Amino acid sequence: MNLIVNTDGASRGNPGPASYGYVIKTDTGVILHQEGKTIGYNTNNVAEYTAVWKSLEYIHNKYLHKAPHNIEVVSDSQLIVRQLSGKYKIKNLNLKKIYNQIKILESSLGRVKFRSVPREQNFIADRLANIALDS
Repeated sequence: MNLIVNTDGASRGNPGPASYGYVIKTDTGVILHQEGKTIGYNTNNVAEYTAVWKSLEYIHNKYLHKAPHNIEVVSDSQLIVRQLSGKYKIKNLNLKKIYNQIKILESSLGRVKFRSVPREQNFIADRLANIALDS
């Protein structure tokens, strides 16, 4: 399957109350799943990483039988995209743990690439993360 996954994380206070949101779509724009959940008291980077992790975990649990996939993960966080693409190192141990979970999922799913976009092009994932924080 060719999938596009928009992800976003939010933290009010950084660290503070945190959440993530993601939308999984086919390459033709059909929404397969969307989710927004709180994750307690965390940093924005943990929230951003968790969004990627949980979206890939969902794809693994729901669509592994259709692998290998071509997945494009889209985020408005250049830092996360550069770290997950291997361009930047990760020094934070909490992020490294989530990073490792993401890489395990990647290896079972097929080709996963990461792309950054301006915040306004990631509004649905952003909205899901903020709705989760507001509820």
